[in-house]
Amino acid sequence: MRRYMSVGLAVAAVLATGGAPSFGTARSDPLAEFHTQQLTWSSCDEGRLECAELVLPLDYERPAAERISLVISRRKAADPARRRGILVLNPGGPGGSGLGMPRFLAGSEVAKVYDLIGFDPRGVGGSTALNCRTVPALATFDTRPADSDFPKWAAEARAAEDACQRAAGGIRPFVNTANTARDLDVVRAVLREEKLNYLGYSYGTYLGAVYGSLFPTRLDRSVLDSAVHPEWIWREQFRAQAAALRRNVEAWAAWVAQHPDRFKLGATAQEVMAAVERVAAALAVAPVGGQTRTTFDAAVGVGSRHRPLWSDLADTVTSLQAGEPSETNTLLAQSAQDDLVSGVFNTVICEVDWPTDVETYYEDMRVFRDRYPYGFGVIRAAPTTCTFRTFTPPEPAVELERDGYPVGLVVQAEGDTQTHYESGPAMATRLGHNLITVLDEGKHGLYGGGNRCVDRAVNRYLLDGVLPASSSSCPGDPRPDPTRAASPQHVRAYLDGRGLSARF
Repeated sequence: MRRYMSVGLAVAAVLATGGAPSFGTARSDPLAEFHTQQLTWSSCDEGRLECAELVLPLDYERPAAERISLVISRRKAADPARRRGILVLNPGGPGGSGLGMPRFLAGSEVAKVYDLIGFDPRGVGGSTALNCRTVPALATFDTRPADSDFPKWAAEARAAEDACQRAAGGIRPFVNTANTARDLDVVRAVLREEKLNYLGYSYGTYLGAVYGSLFPTRLDRSVLDSAVHPEWIWREQFRAQAAALRRNVEAWAAWVAQHPDRFKLGATAQEVMAAVERVAAALAVAPVGGQTRTTFDAAVGVGSRHRPLWSDLADTVTSLQAGEPSETNTLLAQSAQDDLVSGVFNTVICEVDWPTDVETYYEDMRVFRDRYPYGFGVIRAAPTTCTFRTFTPPEPAVELERDGYPVGLVVQAEGDTQTHYESGPAMATRLGHNLITVLDEGKHGLYGGGNRCVDRAVNRYLLDGVLPASSSSCPGDPRPDPTRAASPQHVRAYLDGRGLSARF
């Protein structure tokens, strides 16, 4: 995928959350026809879910003008006698399809008491899609590009923006977080629910916070898992990813140094980091079995993030140091590339202003390629399509606040590289939510991913309304047994089982 893909009107008075009727039945409500539309449900997801299509305004300032479609999915509560409403799910992105999410949580406790609601956000998948044309690669994909390559990265981002503008038609300015939140309130009304409950991952945490800010009387319980930083929308959020990657690498190096006889990479963290850099330098001159400095940097970023893979990563460095290719390196590098996202992403993240002077990005890239080469850190500093934005956002970003809906939960992993740990405490503070910190953990997306402590706390809140302590913690996945030999099969099985952890 392209590197620029890595880094996604004041509300009319009639949309004011305090005065809108529950289901849009009042004649004064310009959204009444949308709120009262009848859904036709049909089997989808190979019969495991049911889906329906809604009609929505493209522009909520002009609801009688152009319209778009939105596809939603549903898995009804398994125990109807205990049903307490709907739980709307979003996997993040921006631009992630959420239609299959009810299936992801089908075996959970919450599936017994909630109708699980998934959806393809506006611009995505089965909903009215925002399709952008692809452009040819203009620059070599490199974790440590030379200064002379920077203009090629910028030219590729500019070409991508121009191609998207040509293909996206008139819908692009209206594909943003605020409108997606408004779409969710139409979904709530169409389903004849006074309130919705919400579970969002990654970017979905921001969407949930925006929904609660716009419609505080319509939100009940909410869980924000792997939160974005409310002050980092959006460029600073991506820059912070590079710092989080480096933090994990340094933690891994300190652990490896505790086992010098096993890994033979050094007895201090500094010695281990020096060994990593020697391997990177050697691969830049002579790749080993098709493995380059770029694939190595990518593998170090991913492997250090996931604690159970620390032995595998260390053995990879040892192998490459000896000039021997490593299948584990290939697997980890591919996983790093899979974490990059596209599509609606390049429109939603442009809902706020980005610097337009490319030299601002070049200065950052010089620092990031040296300090943060691991896991494609330099990409987080590079120009994006937003640098060359060809449309004007119709409204400013929503000011986040919690004024009228219950205290919710924020779940954040200490080693999360997609939403830096500091994002979680910042979001919890901004909204007055309770924070669950997952210690010594690099996963992104915790609930439903196998962490029993997190699952217990979130289930108790969503099912019984019982909050954990205002600030509490859960243990992450354990660090590995350093005596175990590296195994590509172990790496593959772990990466395949991450659930939502690859989402941004």
